[in-house]
Amino acid sequence: MKVLVVEDHSIVIAGCRAMFADDPDVQLLAARTVEEGRGMQVTERPDVTVVDINLPDGSGLDLARDLSGDGAKVIVFTMSDAPVLAMQAIESGAQGYVSKSGDPEELRDAVYAVRSGRRWLPSALLQEVALLRVDQSRRALMLSDRQIQILKALVRGKSMAEIADDLDVCYKTVATDCAAMRSKLNARTSTEMVRVASEMKIV
Repeated sequence: MKVLVVEDHSIVIAGCRAMFADDPDVQLLAARTVEEGRGMQVTERPDVTVVDINLPDGSGLDLARDLSGDGAKVIVFTMSDAPVLAMQAIESGAQGYVSKSGDPEELRDAVYAVRSGRRWLPSALLQEVALLRVDQSRRALMLSDRQIQILKALVRGKSMAEIADDLDVCYKTVATDCAAMRSKLNARTSTEMVRVASEMKIV
């Protein structure tokens, strides 16, 4: 089994090698950047790819999305154990999520699970991710039909003035709806509001 680790810290790569040292069937490969990871995915065709979120030349989540879209089995491996980040990783197409701050054996378990076609999350995160999804669904249901229309228009790049014209309402109405949606979606800016709404599959 080929395991590609896309990670820019040598000590983490060394730890991964040590973790699988007793399994002669595992060949561990390493890439240090998004670009290297993409290249090795093509040339080596690993069975499982382990991706750090923060890489020198880009986002590991974007890489996970790209590789998963091409059929790769991906595990996101990062310092954070935040459930919202775990959910984003899974929604990006990753089949597994492991925190570097957890039990080192969790990565090993995740690799074997994902290789066999199963999803893998640390048990401590499973319930939190499930509850977060329920909470986001409830918040989505609190948006009115007009607010959904406004969100979709913002995603298409329209200004609030243009949206007001399209919906035949005054600018203040659109601005008030945007403020209400930012509050409901816990977003500080309209850009963040659109990103959260997209992640929640509202638009």
